[in-house]
Amino acid sequence: MTLKNELQQQLAKFRQRASDELIRTIQAGVDELIESGIARRAVGEGDMAPEFSLPNAQGRPVALSAMLARGPVVLVFYRGGWCPYCNLQLRAYQRVLPEMKALGATLVAISPEPPDASLSTQEKNALEFEVLSDVESQAAKAYGVLFELSDELREAYIGMGKDLSEINADGAWHLPIPATYVIAPNGRIELASVDPEYRNRLEPADILDALKIMRAAESQTE
Repeated sequence: MTLKNELQQQLAKFRQRASDELIRTIQAGVDELIESGIARRAVGEGDMAPEFSLPNAQGRPVALSAMLARGPVVLVFYRGGWCPYCNLQLRAYQRVLPEMKALGATLVAISPEPPDASLSTQEKNALEFEVLSDVESQAAKAYGVLFELSDELREAYIGMGKDLSEINADGAWHLPIPATYVIAPNGRIELASVDPEYRNRLEPADILDALKIMRAAESQTE
């Protein structure tokens, strides 16, 4: 089953149990984000990836430059461990982690949650890659993927038991739109998937294809 199929099944479950009003509110928020043009303004293919150093699940700092010194980096911005779509994505990427490593790549995921929540996400999903805390959402801002939730969405999220003022490390009502980047060792972004429709995520196969192309290009220059 593809990641897309898993995400569609999760969406179908949500629509079965959610009220029509909640479904409309969530969709209106997605539509507003799409119309805002945030995806077009975000860091994209051909850009240089902004540097960051963020604490991992154990509180130790992890820098992008240090990871790039070892090879390509697959960077994932996700909303948080409370998001079922994010957990499906992270588990799907975990399944192909051995293939990513074989291609010389490092996988890392970033959310606005504090390190203890990152540790919970890592353990719950049996993740064998770094899960970092964007404590003040500085990395999400640098990549242009951060947005503020509307009053309507705030009420909807609280109604679903997801009070971001208590979940996010900085207590702010903002989130990153899901974004996945494949970054070359020189810091150039070779593949970017930035989608305001948070129920869409980049397929693992697309990541592997980008890494294979990168590996082939490196072989030709050697």
